Amino acid sequence: MRRAVLAIILFLLFLLPAGLAAAQSSEVVSLAGTIGVDEIRPGMTGVAYTVFEGVKPEPMEVEVLGVLVNINGPKGNVILIRLHGKKVEYTGVVAGMSGSPVYIEGKLAGALAFRIGEFSKEPIAGVTPIREMLEINELDAAPAAPAPASASLRSEASPASAPDPAWAGDVQAFASSLQPIEAPLVFSGFSEETLRRFAPQLAAAGIVPVMGMGSVSGSRQPEPLEPGSAVSAVLVRGDMNIAATCTVTYLDPKRLLACGHPILQFGHVDLPMYKARVLATLPSPFYPFKIVNVTEPVGAFVQDRHTGILGHFGEEAQMIPVTLSVHGAGEPKQFHYEILNEGRITPIAMMVTVFQALFGLNAYGEDVTCRLNGHISVAGFPAVNLNNMFAPGDGVPTSFMVAMAIGERFNRVYENPYVRPDIREVNLDFDLVKERRWALMQSARTDVTEARPGDEIVVEAVLQPYRGEPIVRQIPVRIPTSTPHGPLHILVSDGDSLDRLRHMPQGWGRKLDMAATIALLNDEHPNTRVYVSLLDANLEALVGDTVMPGLPLSVMSVIEGLRRTQDMIVLAESSINEASTPIDYAVSGAQVITINVK
Repeated sequence: MRRAVLAIILFLLFLLPAGLAAAQSSEVVSLAGTIGVDEIRPGMTGVAYTVFEGVKPEPMEVEVLGVLVNINGPKGNVILIRLHGKKVEYTGVVAGMSGSPVYIEGKLAGALAFRIGEFSKEPIAGVTPIREMLEINELDAAPAAPAPASASLRSEASPASAPDPAWAGDVQAFASSLQPIEAPLVFSGFSEETLRRFAPQLAAAGIVPVMGMGSVSGSRQPEPLEPGSAVSAVLVRGDMNIAATCTVTYLDPKRLLACGHPILQFGHVDLPMYKARVLATLPSPFYPFKIVNVTEPVGAFVQDRHTGILGHFGEEAQMIPVTLSVHGAGEPKQFHYEILNEGRITPIAMMVTVFQALFGLNAYGEDVTCRLNGHISVAGFPAVNLNNMFAPGDGVPTSFMVAMAIGERFNRVYENPYVRPDIREVNLDFDLVKERRWALMQSARTDVTEARPGDEIVVEAVLQPYRGEPIVRQIPVRIPTSTPHGPLHILVSDGDSLDRLRHMPQGWGRKLDMAATIALLNDEHPNTRVYVSLLDANLEALVGDTVMPGLPLSVMSVIEGLRRTQDMIVLAESSINEASTPIDYAVSGAQVITINVK
């Protein structure tokens, strides 16, 4: 008897993990309580929930008009509905309402996600089917055994399940004006000038700032999330904030689905997930929207897909801490904030935050020059150094030039195809000088026309500061003993011109690893010096971050194979020596002198 009992206990213990796994799996794939598109018919009624004010979702009556077939991509159907109720008929379909759960005959049908055109006189909207949203769970879950056909998450189109064409065609006329309900991407702490200047970069990154108001308050919100609650994805938080708000469609103890359409459709993401409080819903014939305060974190959004976004409760998104200090503008100021770590968005997030921090200072003006010292810490690699001077010119504000330079550094770090950068922190220190410290390279000369290998020559550079007296600098440079006979070009330039000459070829399809990328960035020349470079007619090869000057053709033929792998770039001239002298101006321009080596 004892042996029999022991055998039963062992048998149950053996089955228990499998039973738990099955329960967890059913949590991901279960369709209980949902209704498929093939079951939807015009005239059906139901209810949707959203927050108009505060945190409590309020009901709206739903009337089904039909199904738009293949309107949200191939096999991407949209349920067309009309909303009824005193509030929604007054406000219309508002930005921030996307994701509002829609229940038909007591079952979850999907998320309110699309609106019809502009200036609509009644609240007609499109619903993303819940079974298409649940596919996001499949992308997020660990690989598992295929679910039974009856529990398939994909709504396959077939003659038996397709909507009745007698009424489906009547609603196709709405397709041309069907568009996602905006998730208000609110920039809190940013000026209109900032968004206007960076509109092209924001658009290129897929970010469209929409009309809206709100902030990231960080206050507690004890009320639990439920279907219909407002929820926010945060891209930047701290002294400046960028957050997108939509509505919870579905949740369970571990995860939630929201929006019914993508925010940026980046696939896998790592964004803080916050509760949100709706302060008011602003009605407008042109653009109604919710005014939102983002309150407390509850987890992280991990998927941003075509039919919605998915978040995990209890997880913490890995953000990049940024410290930005400003001196020379009265009392020193310091800004602290965090930005998301995502290759397509982080560079533009850095640009807009740096521009706003500088441009928003009372001490800032059109004649301000900025000295930058800082670094970007990348785990496992040397820090990326940021040392340069920026002065306004040709109507471009200094803050814009600084922001673009920092964004370019981030782009270069993220462009490497070998590792995902683990950026630990960013420290930026700015010293503002209340004058335009800019100097143009006006002329350059040397007092010799011929020289011998081993000779030292003196190059004289004349710079013209902005509204100042000319500055003359004399820079000695030695001609290497290995210099071949013939013409020798002498480039007298700023740092940018020298870097373009030496490093521009890295944009010709070269894909460097992280170490080589950082080495190249740290090897670039600050523009607070005047540089003298000797260039001879021999070939020069750039292999990764290594410069190989003065290569004879015999050597080039041996390593020619590297060119086919894009690991090597060949330049027509070699830089055989370099000298420089400091100058406390942002230098611009270049001059070329030619002498003969005997």
